[in-house]
Amino acid sequence: MTDQQHDDQGPDAAHQVPEGVSEATVEALGTLSAAVEVIEHARGFLYGFHRLTGKADLDLGDAVEQLRKAGHTDLADRIDTELVGRNVIAGRWTFQIMEDYDDGYYALAKELEKAARDELVGGRRHLFEAGMKEDRRTEARRHHEATPSDLPD
Repeated sequence: MTDQQHDDQGPDAAHQVPEGVSEATVEALGTLSAAVEVIEHARGFLYGFHRLTGKADLDLGDAVEQLRKAGHTDLADRIDTELVGRNVIAGRWTFQIMEDYDDGYYALAKELEKAARDELVGGRRHLFEAGMKEDRRTEARRHHEATPSDLPD
């Protein structure tokens, strides 16, 4: 039997805990992985903030044009000079925030999580979740297969 054909015997080789690795280590790596997933989620919100702020700035430009056409040039000029194109924080547009986040905090979190997996479990991912799946699935029951290769023909 190959690693991909294990006849519903559990996770594939990439998701089996290497010999000698403790449950505490697997749990710690699971917590680390979950933390990085939260960082990924936060990054998504940050990208959403970036996109929404950019869209708002473009819409503000449209509003300025419409206010000018409607004869409200003083108000249009104020919005145009004070708000359109303004930094969202001192010295930065959102793309600069994204770049700093991606290159700093985010990159380091990804690097350290991978380094921990490489050092402790040979780079294997989601071992904690694979164990949870084994604990929660009903063996030999349809839709509870251990891997895609265990699906019935």
